[in-house]
Amino acid sequence: MNEPTVFIVDDDQAVARSLRWLIESVRLRVENFGSAQAFIDGYDAARPGCLVLDVRMPGMSGLELQERLAAQRIHIPIIFITGHGDVQMAVRAVQAGAFDFVEKPFNDQDLLDRIQRAITRDAEWRDRDLQQARLRALFATLTPRETEVLELVVEGLSNKAVANALGLSAKTVEVHRAKVMEKMHARSLSDLVKMAMQRQG
Repeated sequence: MNEPTVFIVDDDQAVARSLRWLIESVRLRVENFGSAQAFIDGYDAARPGCLVLDVRMPGMSGLELQERLAAQRIHIPIIFITGHGDVQMAVRAVQAGAFDFVEKPFNDQDLLDRIQRAITRDAEWRDRDLQQARLRALFATLTPRETEVLELVVEGLSNKAVANALGLSAKTVEVHRAKVMEKMHARSLSDLVKMAMQRQG
């Protein structure tokens, strides 16, 4: 996994430099962008980390950048930096999926704590997405008949009941069930049920 990066998007260069110095003081990688568009042009969604974002900027605002990222299904945790007059706006941003917001003037340690939590959340999201992708790849190896058997087995049907439902012999169902367990790398029926639930979730 790549080292997490804190991406700062703020048009005020003095603020951006100050934020960079603070975050680098705890040995985190930092990249600065002077505008929302510059961030869009330069960001690779495969890179882990979090986004520290000013609400008000010329051109594309922080809220508009949040909307653009959501439309592209980019789920990097966003911490908004806001002035006092922007708190209501920031609350709306959190309701729209932002990770957090911090009011100016902010406490340095408080901001660093929030950044660390955001980076942890990003790692959890990425791990979940990776597990989901692996699960989809395993399900894709099943034949249509094996998928039917799987769906009925996880509903709690016995081999005999599955056989009756699909018009097969119990022996054939046993063979299909064994293949499903093998392909899904499931050690038990409970493993299989959990995988099916994760797939639906």
